[in-house]
Amino acid sequence: MAHHVVEGSGKGRHLLVFESKEPMWAYMVGRFRELSDEAIGEAGRFSAALSGGKTPEGLYLEIARKGQDMAWKSTHIFLVDERFVPFSDERSNFGMIRRTLLDRVPIPGANAHPIETERADPPASAREYEAALRGFFASAEGNIPKFDMILLGLGEDGHTASLFPGLADGCAEKQLVRGVEAAGERVARITLTLPVINRGRTVFFLVTGKGKAEIVRRVVREREPGLPASLVEPEGGALFFVCDRDAASLLEEGAGKARTA
Repeated sequence: MAHHVVEGSGKGRHLLVFESKEPMWAYMVGRFRELSDEAIGEAGRFSAALSGGKTPEGLYLEIARKGQDMAWKSTHIFLVDERFVPFSDERSNFGMIRRTLLDRVPIPGANAHPIETERADPPASAREYEAALRGFFASAEGNIPKFDMILLGLGEDGHTASLFPGLADGCAEKQLVRGVEAAGERVARITLTLPVINRGRTVFFLVTGKGKAEIVRRVVREREPGLPASLVEPEGGALFFVCDRDAASLLEEGAGKARTA
């Protein structure tokens, strides 16, 4: 059984529940290839903003294993967010993406777009990455870039990217990229803002494990407005919650029309 598809959780919103990680990765590799082919066919290039963390490591390794023939010369990889640590630090999102994906595929070095974390402070780094986005997408001031694909994670507190509960004006950001101050044991971070995420053509949440079941319920079914992940609502794009069975264990399939794919 590949997966269950539950639709009807909102306009442009889709919930996909997989039996295990292996079919999840197979589905996501297929979607990565499909979206890449479509974007390159239309505009000559494919832009993807990827998240770090533990959950997508297996996916990136699988993309590298199965995707050697993809059009990497026309593919551009950006970051959804980054911890303000050197790339060599085990907490670095770019370091993880480089090890699991970029170093394993024939992508030109210039097509990888890391967030600077060594030569500037967080606010300056955020400004620099915003300028890089505007340059790449040829976006005038006030216009928002449109990524072909955005891959998000979901924290147990409802954060996504590095947009945490209580972060002021999450939907009304004028910045495309912002710095997030260190708090407790959390290091400073740089993150795309909600307006950028909500311009994505296709946005995926990738969620695994029983520890995420409660927050998946609160975001997918309840759509609690105080949770940044609940505020992800692509304008004219599609939103997919791609979960394993454990992460989706508190959701009722009766919330929508279910079928087996």
